[in-house]
Amino acid sequence: MTVRRIDLATLSASERRDLVRRSAVPDPDIRSAAAAIIRDVAERGDEAVVAYSERHGGGATDGSTTLDPATIRSAGAGLDPELREALEAAAAAIRAVHERQRPVDDMIEPTPGVVVKRRWAPLRRVGVYVPGGQAAYPSSVLMGVIPAQVAGVDEIVVITPAGADGTLNPAMLGAVGLLGVDEVYVAGGAQAIAAAAMGTNTLAPVDKIVGPGNAWVTAAKVEVFGTVSIDLPAGPSEAIVVADDTADPAVVAADLLCQAEHGGDSPVMLVTWDGAIADAVAARIETELSSYERADTLAASLDKHGAIVVAPDRDTALRFCDDYAPEHIGFHTATAAADADAVTAAGSVFVGPFTPHSAADYATGANHVLPTGGLARSHGPLAVEDFGSWRQQQEITAEGLAAVAPVITTIARAEGLTAHARAVTVRFETQETPS
Repeated sequence: MTVRRIDLATLSASERRDLVRRSAVPDPDIRSAAAAIIRDVAERGDEAVVAYSERHGGGATDGSTTLDPATIRSAGAGLDPELREALEAAAAAIRAVHERQRPVDDMIEPTPGVVVKRRWAPLRRVGVYVPGGQAAYPSSVLMGVIPAQVAGVDEIVVITPAGADGTLNPAMLGAVGLLGVDEVYVAGGAQAIAAAAMGTNTLAPVDKIVGPGNAWVTAAKVEVFGTVSIDLPAGPSEAIVVADDTADPAVVAADLLCQAEHGGDSPVMLVTWDGAIADAVAARIETELSSYERADTLAASLDKHGAIVVAPDRDTALRFCDDYAPEHIGFHTATAAADADAVTAAGSVFVGPFTPHSAADYATGANHVLPTGGLARSHGPLAVEDFGSWRQQQEITAEGLAAVAPVITTIARAEGLTAHARAVTVRFETQETPS
């Protein structure tokens, strides 16, 4: 197959905007249908969840929505030894990275006698959605659960659909057991998100829902936001690889195909200012594509959403990458570290020829739950801080209030809020004003 080629120098401003513009939020029809499912689950609870699961898949064979904690622990103990060792190594790296993210309380005294504190506290109950069904992702269990554990969340429930046979993937369930989580809700799609947000007879509502999912999961997360908190909408996985004449075409092609493997709707792009590397990578993809196990998925992704973007120079290429704000971006260039620093809008960055994108999926400890659809302009990877909230706390002495009273009363009266001013002055009418 031939990956389309785009010459940045020939694009009009509107064509460039169209290339960059995309959204992680599903179309209005899916959102409307998801909203209807949420209303039904809010009214009928588990009965509605089971009905939607029977219609669309994702439910357990026996119609139950919960698992006995002993079953979860048994799955953890029964993991294949080699997989268990790999998951334990991945978990240790994730835990080490996220331990460094623990929020630190702060205090300042901007005026003598006026103390302002910033204090962080973990959420009480969190739902971690893990995609399932046709595929299973034990790594996503680790990425969602471990930061919540590091944050100190008291209750963690994993929400995941069963496969076509009505059972949960052993590797995925084993990862849940390995981490010591004892609550699993078996459902997928919008009905699962609705159950977590609204609560059912068998599932207490959560404070926040995190984790990627399909368009129905994403639409439902958008719809329940406000009732509960969410991490962010998660669109299709996406990646840019930046390469110059020093890059190995085989390695660049492998990184692009690695990301295309996520699904037929995953955008993948090579961005370069070197025509020869563009040709070499395109040829390598065409030669190797058929040898991959999921060649059909890779071909669909490359055909619909793949591109080789050729820029006139390095600066133009990096500006385009920054405008695109990709979920993943890798640098195979002579100045990889400097190029990475020049692109500030990206979810996860891979510097140098020995940093494959898949390393962050499993082994580096960095989180692979990332902003998509351009949201990397304003959001970052899932982190410990996402599993708690900040509050600000103030304490003022009599002397401190006397010092700031003129500021408060003057601005309050200027805004026509005389009761705000009175809340200050009354305090000095009932006690002797400090000298």
